[in-house]
Order: sequence, then structure tokens, then C-alpha cells
Amino acid sequence: MEGKHSLYIKNMVCDRCILVVDQILKEADIDSGAVTLGKVELTKEPTRETLGLLDTALVKHGFERIDDKKSKLLELIKTTVIEAIHHYEQFDININWSYYLADKLNQDYHYLSNLFSTVTGITLEQYIIKQKIEKAKEFLFYDELSVKEISYKLGYSSVAHLSSQFKKVTGFTPTEFKKMRENDSRKTLDNII
Repeated sequence: MEGKHSLYIKNMVCDRCILVVDQILKEADIDSGAVTLGKVELTKEPTRETLGLLDTALVKHGFERIDDKKSKLLELIKTTVIEAIHHYEQFDININWSYYLADKLNQDYHYLSNLFSTVTGITLEQYIIKQKIEKAKEFLFYDELSVKEISYKLGYSSVAHLSSQFKKVTGFTPTEFKKMRENDSRKTLDNII
């Protein structure tokens, strides 16, 4: 059957993940269209045998194909947040997450929020904060920006607000973290919950 068929892949959180999944598809001789974070468009419907081989290859590289509708939506929520915080050159400092996620995913925000907290055990707001703190840790680790610049770039109302959330999540102030950056305590994006 010709046409577009979508596969949803768990743990795709960066551009390198896209390259790896694309390579897996090529090695499995699967014709794909677009490969984006968490999603692959296929040009034709794969057979069960092909999906089985693909699943095995994906798992070897730390990925997993998702079948369940709610699991797909959960991964889309995560990848949408990750993209907005980690992969856009200019983060929208005035982002209203409820409107942004509802619009991007074409779903009611309260449904998305309830699904997220029910499945993960943390609120969507906490997840967004953890992702922003992880991005702040990246900026601090590479000493690219001052704490003031980081707080502005990530949409915090003040340095104090960023510092407060940073300490709550990491146990350190941004300045303390910057001083101890030799002890890299950053996490991979797919392990943040």
C-alpha cells in the first residue's frame, strides 16, 4: 500500500539520534521520507517482518518503536518540549507552554498535562523546568553565557528565579555548578524525568 505511514520512535532527542535512526532505516532497506525527532515518515507500509527487524535494530541503539496512541502522544509532548528548549536557535522567552503545546499537538492542554503526569509521575511544568535547567547546565558547562544572559535566554523573570529553580533541581546554585563543572553532572535528554 503506497502513501505515507508514520512510525513513532522513543528516545530520539537530538540531531545525532535522527542520523542514527536514518542509518538504521537505510541498513534495513526501508524507504523513509522525513526523519524528525520522535517520528519517521515511511513511503510505504512496512511488513510485520520488516517491523520486527527494525525493532531489533532500534533497541540495539537505545530506541524503541511506539504503538500505543497515548505513548505516541507522550513522546510527542517530550520531543516538542525538547525541540523548543534545546534545538531552536532562538528560544521564545515569552512562550506560553499551554498554548504552545496545545497548538503544536492539536490537543487540549489539560488532557496533555493530565496524561503526562499520570504516566510519568511528574507534572508537565516540572518536566519543562527540568529541561530548562538542563539547558542552563549546558550553557554553564561550556561557559558560553553569564548567569544573567542564561536567565534571559531561557525566559526567566530574573537571575534569582533561575537560581532558585536551578538550586531546587540540582542542589547547587548556577555559580557553584559553574565552579565544579569538571564533575559533569549533566544528563542525557531522554533520561530527564
